[in-house]
Amino acid sequence: MLALRYASLLALSIWVGGLVALGAIAAPAIFEVIGARGVGDGRMLSGAVFGEVLRRFHLLSYGCGALVLATLTARAILGPRPRRFAIRTGIAIVMLAVALYSGIVVSGRIETLRTEIGVAPSSLPETDPRRAEFGRLHRWSTALQIVPLAGGLLLMLWELRD
Repeated sequence: MLALRYASLLALSIWVGGLVALGAIAAPAIFEVIGARGVGDGRMLSGAVFGEVLRRFHLLSYGCGALVLATLTARAILGPRPRRFAIRTGIAIVMLAVALYSGIVVSGRIETLRTEIGVAPSSLPETDPRRAEFGRLHRWSTALQIVPLAGGLLLMLWELRD
């Protein structure tokens, strides 16, 4: 049981920590450094680099979500069943579903739009509908990350209390 709880906490820590690191460290650093170097279209290159980092992180988050669900299920089967098992499982399923939606649907639409535009969306006139759509998708993608962040913190708290 201890190994299963450890694996679950490790997966949640990687997932939650990765979300914080991406938003607070990686994205700002990528855009500041590449933009400061004046390499071609810095914002376009920064977006491409961060998009790839995010794509890889989404794959990691899918694995973390699957591991959290697997460890909860194994603990329920092997006993004793974790407290609030149904709630925990529901939260983990929602976290994974949001990560999949964000990584496949929203990020896919962002990448398609970015490729179609061909320049940094911020260089388009503010009235351009493609810029508006990009901004909306970017805000939606960012907002969606609150779900696995909050859910992960709650699951970690419950895991520590057991």
